Amino acid sequence: MIVETILQTKGVVVHTLPDTATLAEAVTLLNTHNIGAVVITDAKDAIAGILSERDIVRQLGKDPAGALQKPVATCMTRGVVTCERGTSIDEVMERMTNRRIRHMPVAEAGALIGIISIGDVVKRKIEVVEHEAEALREYIAS
Repeated sequence: MIVETILQTKGVVVHTLPDTATLAEAVTLLNTHNIGAVVITDAKDAIAGILSERDIVRQLGKDPAGALQKPVATCMTRGVVTCERGTSIDEVMERMTNRRIRHMPVAEAGALIGIISIGDVVKRKIEVVEHEAEALREYIAS
């Protein structure tokens, strides 16, 4: 099972913000689309970072009054861990677990082509296990 399987079901829409946006703009985007992270892009539309709900909460904890006016570039996580369409789901799970991340952009040749979350990965793994269990039940019954 590979990342492409998840993208075929979920789609390839990725919400992004420029690195010049503010945390307030990021909060609005996250709320509008009911998502947990936004990919931050630079002037050339390359992945510059990722901003998660966790990053925002950390900023609010440090500076409750002024946090929302900060540029996302000062708050985002840099060195974004990405995967490709052909990356196995098991490898994605391992990367997410080891790095304690919940969102992973999908990129190929430097271009952002999707994003997957830990929820997407777990949902797909559960579907596979349920399918295998059903196949075993049918085998035993026949």
